[in-house]
Amino acid sequence: MTKASILIIEDDPEIQELLFHSMSGENWILYQAKTGEDGLKIAKTKKVNCILLDIMLPGIDGLKVLKKIKEIDQCKNIPVIMTTAKGEESDIITGLELGADDYVVKPYSTKVLIARVRAGIRRQEEGTSLSSATVWQQGDIKLDSARHTVSYKDKKLELFATEFALLKHFLSNPDIVFSRNQIISAIKGSDYPVTDRSVDVQILGLRKKLGEAGDIIETVRGVGYRLRLPE
Repeated sequence: MTKASILIIEDDPEIQELLFHSMSGENWILYQAKTGEDGLKIAKTKKVNCILLDIMLPGIDGLKVLKKIKEIDQCKNIPVIMTTAKGEESDIITGLELGADDYVVKPYSTKVLIARVRAGIRRQEEGTSLSSATVWQQGDIKLDSARHTVSYKDKKLELFATEFALLKHFLSNPDIVFSRNQIISAIKGSDYPVTDRSVDVQILGLRKKLGEAGDIIETVRGVGYRLRLPE
């Protein structure tokens, strides 16, 4: 089995060393960068399976780096976990809107962080596995999990990894109402610590990208969301 590669973009040398030693027993290939510029160079030239990204970086800040990472073809579907001391809800929402898959606030447990990385790698492998090659279609929306593509009226849509997982979940379970906790458990794993607001932000982003078809994902007031079947 090919080893997974993790890119750590973090300017604090003590945290870099802590993460390196904590992850050295995971049989992963570790790349380290102290600036956003250096991290982007590695992301463009190396195959990575998960990226740990700090927000407070010298030079280009982490949010700008995240935006640039998502513009790199080979990194569009790579899980990015933000690791930062900035824990305000507005910062978390901004990171999610730019395509972050996860958000861990410092100080954090390295064991928890490693579990998050494992989960991110697992979701990526499941999303690209040919054994799960299935196509779902609802009206003019078509999702191909094997090719990791989504189209609306034959026009390709660019979705972040979490948005893709959300749409796949709804398309494969039409007309079923899911609470926010059930949605997170389905796409991230059980007992995943995120706020209701974070789920709403991801749903809003998905609706925007679906354009005029966005209302197919219906808010069920006081409960959650469902993919509405045409009457």
